[in-house]
Amino acid sequence: MTASAPTRTVVDLSHLLSQASHVLTTQMAAAFTEIAITPREYCVLFHAQEAERTQIQLAKISDLDKTTMVVTVDNLEKAGLAERRPSSTDRRARIIAVTEAGERAVAEGMKVADRVHRDVLAALPEDQREAFVSALSGLVGGHLSTPVESEHAVRRPRQKI
Repeated sequence: MTASAPTRTVVDLSHLLSQASHVLTTQMAAAFTEIAITPREYCVLFHAQEAERTQIQLAKISDLDKTTMVVTVDNLEKAGLAERRPSSTDRRARIIAVTEAGERAVAEGMKVADRVHRDVLAALPEDQREAFVSALSGLVGGHLSTPVESEHAVRRPRQKI
């Protein structure tokens, strides 16, 4: 006996959001090659430039595990974009300081990220762009703002940012 394929009654948001996120991530990674840094490095530099932050604080803000964060900061130091320095408020802590070259990379990175985001929005009809951003912001700021605990571990896909 051949079973017929099940029919969905509600659009598969998981697939749509996952696909959109994956493709946007690949577009961003490709675009950042123009300035010789990764989106992950840009993210860390951006948040390090906002305020004096430790590596642990930056890892949390950037949603990176400790190992990935160490490798990322090592790469930023080798490139002369950031350096580890003693904190001005806690002599036991070390912060990630953005160098002048790192500040230039952040400025260029903002242009790259803005261009990629503009291109994505430009793929929508003009009268839908604001509504799309508003709806997505509403979901991320509301119903989809906090992960739910589960008995079964949910593995986030590796991000090649």
